Amino acid sequence: MTAPSTFGLSSEARNLHWLLTNLVEEVPGIQSVAVVSSDGLLLLSSDPGRNDEARQTTRTTKGPKGSSADLATIVSGIGSLTIGAAKLMDSGAVKHTMIAMDEGSLFVMSISDGSLLGVHGSADCDMSVVAYHMALFVGRAGHVLTPELRSELRKSLEQESTGSVR
Repeated sequence: MTAPSTFGLSSEARNLHWLLTNLVEEVPGIQSVAVVSSDGLLLLSSDPGRNDEARQTTRTTKGPKGSSADLATIVSGIGSLTIGAAKLMDSGAVKHTMIAMDEGSLFVMSISDGSLLGVHGSADCDMSVVAYHMALFVGRAGHVLTPELRSELRKSLEQESTGSVR
């Protein structure tokens, strides 16, 4: 994982970056993580350096084109589908979604105000351990993910992608 620069960010934003880094480093089998806003925008990523790599034509990494931006798109889409299904089934709010594939896993968990935490895991990850640590992340991050913080995180990602320095 490439640690994003947290210089110039608020303490809440730095704490969220730390929580995300800790999640990836402490839980075996996690390949990438994305925090997505309710409108589908990537707010926080475990691997922002791979976004440029994903734009290249040759693909050397597994996962959604190797890009957390692509993971964010998938997470947003899955979140939308499950919310729609829950409404049609009149079953209340969606808490989490787990998808097991031959060569990987995808986990999507609600954070707050429609924001989502998405995790791409390896095929051999322990799904219950990943889900448990995601729930810990959500419990710690949900109350601080305010509209102001979401805006700050979005701006910092945009500045990273354009190469701007704070």
